[in-house]
Amino acid sequence: MKLYPRIFAALLAASLFLLGFGARAEMKVAVIDVERAVMQTEDGLRAQASLKKIFDAKQQELNKKQADLQKQREELEKQQKVLSKEAFQKRVEDWQKAMVELQSVFVEYNKDLEKKQKELTEPIAEKLMAIVKRIAAAEGFDIVVHKQAAAYMRSDLDLTDRVIQQYNGGGGGAAKPAAPAAPKK
Repeated sequence: MKLYPRIFAALLAASLFLLGFGARAEMKVAVIDVERAVMQTEDGLRAQASLKKIFDAKQQELNKKQADLQKQREELEKQQKVLSKEAFQKRVEDWQKAMVELQSVFVEYNKDLEKKQKELTEPIAEKLMAIVKRIAAAEGFDIVVHKQAAAYMRSDLDLTDRVIQQYNGGGGGAAKPAAPAAPKK
């Protein structure tokens, strides 16, 4: 999800460059927090719950393997004095291999989890962007910037809650009329 702030920042820079200095003062700008919007939609909450189940199951498996390796290490330390140097060294090498394997499994689990997160959240983000485009077109926003790209903005320029509400209300698919613009202060 960290790609979206860069995209919005690039779009903002390109828009400001293309529109020129005189037109900037007349631009109508809004902001959105894409990550929060994705995670606070009903689909996003379901995706988080699904990811948590996957994570918890994999974490339990990793914890069990780590506990087994810890027991093996403690046994190795106890047997160090009774085993020959070669036998002890062989067991240490086996334990180290098992530890490297566990680290590889951990990395693989993380990759799988990131892939699953992307698989679950990308369609949500795409639907949210369609809603953002509809609101921007209906209300005449020239540009919608990621909230993280803005050092300051008025709260009435933040479209995040409206986008979430429209998404949850079924606005993620077919075009629906946008809610009326917030009154200017």
